Amino acid sequence: MQETVRVVVAEVSEGDRYLITQRSEGSVFGGLWEFPGGRVRSGESDRDALSRALLERLGVEVEVGDCVEESQHTYAPHHIVLAVYRCALRGEPSPLRVASLAWVAVEDLDRYSFPPADSASIARLLGEDDA
Repeated sequence: MQETVRVVVAEVSEGDRYLITQRSEGSVFGGLWEFPGGRVRSGESDRDALSRALLERLGVEVEVGDCVEESQHTYAPHHIVLAVYRCALRGEPSPLRVASLAWVAVEDLDRYSFPPADSASIARLLGEDDA
């Protein structure tokens, strides 16, 4: 039986640009880009996990808003439940535990390589979702 892992990510915008982070080499999907976030630990709420992950990885506090999307993906040996929350940062992010970060215009998101789980979020932002 596959382990189910809940992952929460922040959709942070500044004008028409969105914050994305690059996964560290040597990690799963190393070198690919994603919305910042992380796994929900046992006993944590989504909001607590997102606050912890952004503080650890980017050194910023975050105001967690509404969940705008939830999707499921299977990467052996895990089943991933990915929840996307609109968020606002308190402070300027720094790449503490990520390889890099970038503020990217919506129309330029397709120039970056993302893990498959992020494809629905990218399509929604680009207005390509069929929902």
